[in-house]
Amino acid sequence: MLIEELTDAVPLELQAASRLAWERIGLSLEATGLAADPVLRVSLPKVLAASPFVIERCARDADILASLAGSGRLQSSLQPDELVEALSSRLSDDLDEAQCKALLRRFRNAEMVRIAWRDIAGWAPLEETLGDLTALAEACIQVGLEWLFERACALRGTPLNGQGEPQRMTVLGMGKLGAWELNFSSDIDLIFAYEREGVLSDRRETSYGEFYTRLAQGLVKLLDESTVDGFVFRVDTRLRPFGDSGPLVMSFDAMEQYYQTQAREWERYAMVKARVVAGDPGAGQRLEKILHPFVYRRYLDFRAFGELRELKQKIALELKRKDRQDNVKLGPGGIREVEFIGQAFQLIRGGREKSLQERSILKVLKALGSAGHLPVAVVSKLAAAYRFLRLVENRIQQYEDKQTHDLPTQALVRASLAFALGFTEWEAFIAQLEEVRTGVHEVFEQVFESPHVEQGGDSRVSWLDLDESLLERMLVELGLPVDSGLAPALREFALCAAVKRMTPKGVVELNRLLPLLLRMLRPMADPRTALVRILKLLETIASRNVYLTLLVENPLALSQLVKLAAASNWIVAYIAAHPLLLDELLDPARLYAPLSRDKLKAELAQRLGNVDADDDEQFMLALRQFKQQNVLRIAVADVMGIIPIMVVSDYLTYLAETVVAGVVEQAWQLTAQRHGVPPGHAGDQAVRGFAVIGYGKMGGLELSYASDLDLVFLYGGVQDTVMTDGPSPIPAAQFFARVGKRIINILTTRMLGGELYEIDLRLRPSGNSGLLVSSLEAYESYQLNDAWTWELQALTRARFVSGDPEIGAAFEAIRARALGRPRDLAVLRDEVRSMREKMRENLAVKDPGVFDLKQGPGGIADIEFIVQFKVLSGAHDYSQLLRWTDVVRSLDTLSECACLDVADAQALRAAYIAYRESTHRAALLEEPAVVPESEYTDLRDRVLAIWDALFASTENPKPGEN
Repeated sequence: MLIEELTDAVPLELQAASRLAWERIGLSLEATGLAADPVLRVSLPKVLAASPFVIERCARDADILASLAGSGRLQSSLQPDELVEALSSRLSDDLDEAQCKALLRRFRNAEMVRIAWRDIAGWAPLEETLGDLTALAEACIQVGLEWLFERACALRGTPLNGQGEPQRMTVLGMGKLGAWELNFSSDIDLIFAYEREGVLSDRRETSYGEFYTRLAQGLVKLLDESTVDGFVFRVDTRLRPFGDSGPLVMSFDAMEQYYQTQAREWERYAMVKARVVAGDPGAGQRLEKILHPFVYRRYLDFRAFGELRELKQKIALELKRKDRQDNVKLGPGGIREVEFIGQAFQLIRGGREKSLQERSILKVLKALGSAGHLPVAVVSKLAAAYRFLRLVENRIQQYEDKQTHDLPTQALVRASLAFALGFTEWEAFIAQLEEVRTGVHEVFEQVFESPHVEQGGDSRVSWLDLDESLLERMLVELGLPVDSGLAPALREFALCAAVKRMTPKGVVELNRLLPLLLRMLRPMADPRTALVRILKLLETIASRNVYLTLLVENPLALSQLVKLAAASNWIVAYIAAHPLLLDELLDPARLYAPLSRDKLKAELAQRLGNVDADDDEQFMLALRQFKQQNVLRIAVADVMGIIPIMVVSDYLTYLAETVVAGVVEQAWQLTAQRHGVPPGHAGDQAVRGFAVIGYGKMGGLELSYASDLDLVFLYGGVQDTVMTDGPSPIPAAQFFARVGKRIINILTTRMLGGELYEIDLRLRPSGNSGLLVSSLEAYESYQLNDAWTWELQALTRARFVSGDPEIGAAFEAIRARALGRPRDLAVLRDEVRSMREKMRENLAVKDPGVFDLKQGPGGIADIEFIVQFKVLSGAHDYSQLLRWTDVVRSLDTLSECACLDVADAQALRAAYIAYRESTHRAALLEEPAVVPESEYTDLRDRVLAIWDALFASTENPKPGEN
């Protein structure tokens, strides 16, 4: 007999309940032949034992199961548009409100039976169940809203948008509805809005606000009201601006004003999952764009850790007060803790990392693993725990369609839940649940752990109000010497204007930070120097609480800051100028490892991939942040002695090349979008016919931290007057000129993040009076016929850095012809010597007792001029002298070609490297590039001796002679 077969498949304690359930629906199943369906038959034991709700609905309406099974819908998931079509086809205009409510509820009940049956039977994965529940809610909202809107328009008139079309109300789905994660018996959190204010043309001149308020009230009633058929979905509107005390519906402008000026921080957390679920899709997109900056800040906002930690503590206290620790959603290790972990990173980093701008927590966790913010093993653990907990939540709610997350206390319900989840007994299920919850809570505690403050570093102490004597006493308690000079420095900081203007919240954060900072100074030989530098930084960021919170919440970042402050004032000042760089201190492995050329290119591509293609401001900000972060990495590795001086210059040059390449591509694309491209350049997105040439330190791979970029722009491969192929065509020469102007604009525009680089274009043909962008023909003619000797000296250090490689190769050929011609060496010597004397006269530091590393006799400039002279004098006979543009490798090549004595080349090389190292160190210490006259005397004398040997005589030496 079937009933015996079914009950034998369930645990003994559930058999009686299963028999009663069968008695309620068995006859109809047998009458319709469904009882004999082998697929349905296999699923019946679990459904009978697990869900009195399903049995009750099938008993009340015998057609539900027959319709679902007969149509095949029980065996499949439905797409959202299928649900909307199925519901809207039944909801005709001639129904009254009561009939509409009844139809919606019967439709909802049938679909809930389908979803529950498939879930309990194991036919649907978790993601499908959550998606089906969300799609059902959306279909009911969309179809119900449209039905009400048409009736309201017929009664009062139609509100219109700016194009004169019907303006529909926009409905935001919050929480799990917005994230496509609705649980089985969830309520739905809704916010209502409309785009444009206006007045209807009815007799009362009803405002749009009143019209939409009535519409929203009608929708809530349509979905939420309980009737003999139950309800559709419980509706919660308390997440709207101002909560219960606020208007039910607001205009887009009013919402924007609210979220910009009055919204509370927890509302950011709520908005992470917000999504338009009904209304005009175009208006919905515009609303989401308005709300986006409120949710995702452009800076790193570590306040989220503290705020979510406090919110979780309030939830925990409330659950403890109500003795509800066994709540799988809000209890320790529950669903909410997994969500908090993901959403904390979203709120902190989502503004800068597009991959985190997801609504689904599973997608967020995956992104956190991919970005390295959480270990992949931890992400897998949290994702598996989340799936298990959501399954438990659904099974709890499927029992009686009640909105509860508490584990059952009755033995029968416990047995039912364990069986529905595939466990043989309650104890086995509880053991698994506790293991899952313990794992989640451990990760939660690690992520949200509040920084430890030792005794004597109590954050409740108002450090800013202590006088010097009390400060000294507190410093002693922290283990710091009284005579360290820290107390006066702290007191001076407390009295500065920036600190006096701090908000109460900022003062709290500063009082949390100072004891942590002071404790980290204890091992230092000179704690006062490090403290004074950091206090200058804190003074700069005093008005920006988010950065104070970052340091409080991340002791590792604070310890790195202390370490760097002890080593370099320049680094701390650089961070103060660009506080976003504090984020770089969070990962020492990344901080101390400057990127290679290829990795720089990959990182920039990833960074720019997070920026909308048409957002020029965000593009320029992203470039500036990229440059600043990588300059910091290079400086840190430099100061800590991780990389040698010549490699520092290489890294700085690679960084500049990468930035310039990104700028050139953007300038090309923007110009091409408006004007098209010259003929022969279409068909791909690559830059064609245009090249950037780097001169000076850029060309010589010798950039320093403060170097500007000497650039020249060239174009070729097309006639100047031929027109581009775009909507606004212009001559090719003008097209390339506009590309050049865009490059300059992107590089030099001063923004909040500063400018990218200072640009010097004076080395182009004819200098400031010449064209911004030169054709290859004009450039060649100038270099061969009109260039001054000093311009040819500059050309020895020039190279192609970005753009079309074919134009780069053409430039190299021109360079070789210009530099490889035979020369009158007496004239060359006189001109080089004369130029050097003018430079020394105008640029050298003439203070007594010091040696100017760059312009002083025997300094860097003398070595550079020696190399340039030897290259110009020998390139006609030794073309390999043109291979390199940097001083060090040029010296090596000169000695290999016997153009320079090996010992002289080695001496010049040693002097050059020593001087360059000192100039870098001076820059990082924010000091001028001078040293006492007593330093480097041997190196200087050797350089001067080589100089005199080359330039004292006026005879023409043979190539290779000194």
